[in-house]
Amino acid sequence: MAGPRDSFEEFEATSLYCPRCRRATPARKKLLLILPSGSKYDYVCAECGTAVGAKMDNDPTEFHRTIPSPNRRLPGRPR
Repeated sequence: MAGPRDSFEEFEATSLYCPRCRRATPARKKLLLILPSGSKYDYVCAECGTAVGAKMDNDPTEFHRTIPSPNRRLPGRPR
């Protein structure tokens, strides 16, 4: 059985306090940056669009998907 530290690998916020709405509201997660060390996300209020939080994951797989493979031909380029 997994210990308390292994129970959750990552949390996702579903609602956060919005200073503009002055209450907890549903939050939308938006991708901001794809970095070699992981991706940075911004949480925004689903009602007014105000930034209410941020998150950085440490999964570099998204970054490696943005790098074209050396065997893949780019459009518009001769062989």
